[in-house]
Amino acid sequence: MNRDDFPMLNNNNIIYFDNGATTLKPKCVIDAVNNYYTNHTSNIHRGDYDAAIDTNKKYDEVRHLVSDFINCDPNSVIYTSGATMSLNMVVFGYMKKHLKTGDEVLLNKAEHASNILPWIHLQEEIGIVIKYVPLNDDYSLTLDNIKKMVTPKTRVISLAHISNVIGDIRDIESIGKFAHDNNILFNVDGAQSVPHIKIDFKNSNIDFLSFSSHKMCGPTGVGILVGKYELLEKMDPIFYGGGMNNFFEEDSSYELKSIPTRFEAGTPPIAEVIGLGEAIKYLKNIGMDNIHNYELKLRNYFLEKVKDIDNIIIYNKNANSGIIIFNIEGVFAQDTSLYLNHYKIAVRAGNHCSKMLKDEINIRNTVRVSFYFYNTYEEIDKLIEALKMSKDIFKVVL
Repeated sequence: MNRDDFPMLNNNNIIYFDNGATTLKPKCVIDAVNNYYTNHTSNIHRGDYDAAIDTNKKYDEVRHLVSDFINCDPNSVIYTSGATMSLNMVVFGYMKKHLKTGDEVLLNKAEHASNILPWIHLQEEIGIVIKYVPLNDDYSLTLDNIKKMVTPKTRVISLAHISNVIGDIRDIESIGKFAHDNNILFNVDGAQSVPHIKIDFKNSNIDFLSFSSHKMCGPTGVGILVGKYELLEKMDPIFYGGGMNNFFEEDSSYELKSIPTRFEAGTPPIAEVIGLGEAIKYLKNIGMDNIHNYELKLRNYFLEKVKDIDNIIIYNKNANSGIIIFNIEGVFAQDTSLYLNHYKIAVRAGNHCSKMLKDEINIRNTVRVSFYFYNTYEEIDKLIEALKMSKDIFKVVL
């Protein structure tokens, strides 16, 4: 699907199954970035000449593209450097200001480092209590298990919409409603979901949503934080500088600009924001339901084919996304990755920035295959063939 749009697939002999880490970029995104540097390089909101006016228009349009893409207020769309920065802004710009010692935050051990480490640091700073919601036997996270952990001190539920390792899609609509009904803040890491499935910010009762451009066919170096406007009004910037203030004086008085600009100090990643806008238009043209349904077909095809290989251990058979984690029995995950690279197959091996998950699945490192809409059944056939020949893996690796 749409493979001809991706120069890397046309210029390199590669089977790219590492889409959970980052996605390939279509030509329209590359052209939009190049066009900025070639034809209208300028800063934003600082110049009155033609190139600057053109840049301002393209840059500001992206907030409205994001708004339409996930159903949120365009004035609540904040440009960041990526989901990691967005999550840190939530924790240190809002939660640090509004939580107190003893307040409970519900996480789970399948979360990415970016949704655990900031909370651990906040625990050290102000004494919040982190509680980890148990996972089901298939390592999925459910509302029922969340409910069992909630107490009168629970103030926040923070989770990934789709786990970057297990690949389970969490029921954020039900979880969001439960959180809202119980006066609990709901913070969602959408890095693995926004690029793959349709998401509705307003109707999911999400308070804060973070995601990254580079995982959805856009450039690296830019991400989005979306928050309910009334919460953003109570959030402090974690960076101060040019572009986010109206004035500052010798007597130390100052005034910040309105939301969202007050959270975007300094020169932003202008070309990357414009590229993100093109990526959103590109994905909308394909259709998010089409993307998700095709990924599930690829997933089911792989799982059916891999049944014939008796030394492959699949850890997330029941997940409903394009993410699959496995190991070759008795083989270190990184050795499998190196072996597959011999056949020009790109996968991810390791703990995938989810270092606590070992407590649940009882293994530290796995191989991750993550599909996207430009992958094919024929590529999966080549992966299966390589795995069938894995009895000779150390002849290749060594």
